[in-house]
Amino acid sequence: MDDKQVGKAPIDVVLEPPGSVEARWCLGEYFKEIAARFESGFDPTKHGAGVSAEEMTPPAGYFFLARLNGRAVGCGALKRVGEAGEIKRMWTAPSARGIGVARKILATLEAKARDLGLDTLRLDTNRALPEAHALYRREGFVEVAPFNDQPYAHLWFEKKLSRG
Repeated sequence: MDDKQVGKAPIDVVLEPPGSVEARWCLGEYFKEIAARFESGFDPTKHGAGVSAEEMTPPAGYFFLARLNGRAVGCGALKRVGEAGEIKRMWTAPSARGIGVARKILATLEAKARDLGLDTLRLDTNRALPEAHALYRREGFVEVAPFNDQPYAHLWFEKKLSRG
């Protein structure tokens, strides 16, 4: 598929069980990429680094998969934490970057948070992901003081959600 076809193909973002074959593939690719990019690597079993399948399964959380031409190309999760939602496991396949996959996943997570009546979206991220920082800022997230003790986090972001 050439770039012109990719740019015109619809991006479908759907709720997916985090244990499905495609979800496990996306999460595996996400873990490989961040392990390579983070200066200290990445160990999902390190205290505070993990998000369990249960935390990404309703009603505790929601895992979404992005598909392009029927093929999984990205993912993201929304985890409920009190009256806030926390975004976890945002990832886009390198072959699908630059066409709006991450923006569409983020918009889907935000819409789900609104549907749930949550008033705030939060996320933490690593300094090795400047393209993610730029996306979050473009989408209205602002940098805030640390709200958790995630071992790989260097930056924390938040977005207040309006209702209606």
